[in-house]
Amino acid sequence: MKELKKEDINQEVFDLYDAYAHNKLDRRNFIEKLSAYAVGGVTVAALMSAMMPNYEDTRTIKSDDPRLTSDFITYDSPKGGGTIKGLLSIPQGTTGKVPGVVVVHENRGLNPYIEDVGRRTAVDGFISLAPDALTPLGGYPGNDDEGRAMQSKLDRNSMLEDFIAAYEYLKNHPNCTGEVGVVGFCFGGWIANMMAVRIPDLGAAVPYYGGQPSAEEAVQIKAPLMLHFASLDERVNAGWPAYEEVLQENGVEYQAFMYPDVNHGFHNNTTPRYDEAAAALSWERTVGFFKVHLQG
Repeated sequence: MKELKKEDINQEVFDLYDAYAHNKLDRRNFIEKLSAYAVGGVTVAALMSAMMPNYEDTRTIKSDDPRLTSDFITYDSPKGGGTIKGLLSIPQGTTGKVPGVVVVHENRGLNPYIEDVGRRTAVDGFISLAPDALTPLGGYPGNDDEGRAMQSKLDRNSMLEDFIAAYEYLKNHPNCTGEVGVVGFCFGGWIANMMAVRIPDLGAAVPYYGGQPSAEEAVQIKAPLMLHFASLDERVNAGWPAYEEVLQENGVEYQAFMYPDVNHGFHNNTTPRYDEAAAALSWERTVGFFKVHLQG
């Protein structure tokens, strides 16, 4: 099977994958539509293989990295799913308490990519908690297709309560200063926006290509925001102008960055949507933002 590189993949294929990944297309229709791009020796199987995440070769921080301790814990979410599992990562080699960051997964549960982001966050100096909102259904099942199907069965407002409870857990953790922020990706970007709506003393929120709250919800935001967008992500970007207008009218501190010529999911280094330059720059900005607003 021919191994496809990112530059070999038509933009329309990325758009189809986006629709598939967000439950706009089922697997059968996704495969059928991919067949139109199976030309010149490129097979549908090769296209499918290229678009699916590679978790084996993309981990950046090992679970036993000496710079952190990283273990699964459970915490209570009385307004959400009950008892929720999450990956708690604590930086080592620091003295005293450090700020916390809730790391919110995409629409498929706590997969290896988000676990890795949680560990990266700890290496950058924050105690992080990456919850698995699929816990009430048994947790992330080991592959994204099943995870996405599972998550579609859960109420997103109930899942929001799980992440708000994660904020409370971190805020009261003995290793945490009590200053807590959130970073989220895709579905997690919406969660990050909504945590800013719901939590008056949230330290900072960083949504990556996340859906926006309503105007009525957005007026409640007090936390500083840093928002990352992909220029090719028409679906999410369509809601940004109205959201920005509310933020401006209410004097909310925010920074917004539009990364040119990249797709939704550009931070996710396990799929060909990944853009190394945009991912690195956005993460550098994110860490700096958290240091300003959480470390003081």
